[in-house]
Amino acid sequence: MKTLDLFTSELKVINVGLTSFKESLEQEGFKVVQVDWRPPAGGDEEAMEALRKLIGK
Repeated sequence: MKTLDLFTSELKVINVGLTSFKESLEQEGFKVVQVDWRPPAGGDEEAMEALRKLIGK
């Protein structure tokens, strides 16, 4: 695919973030998939370190 093809092809979006961004795109007629992603252990560094030790990384 060439860069210019991006401006003429159908836009399909995977949104990882604000639901309002997804809703805005849907209102404009775009196909959007919302991903409910969160950092492991809620971003708590101590909890993430404990998880790393448990899985051996």
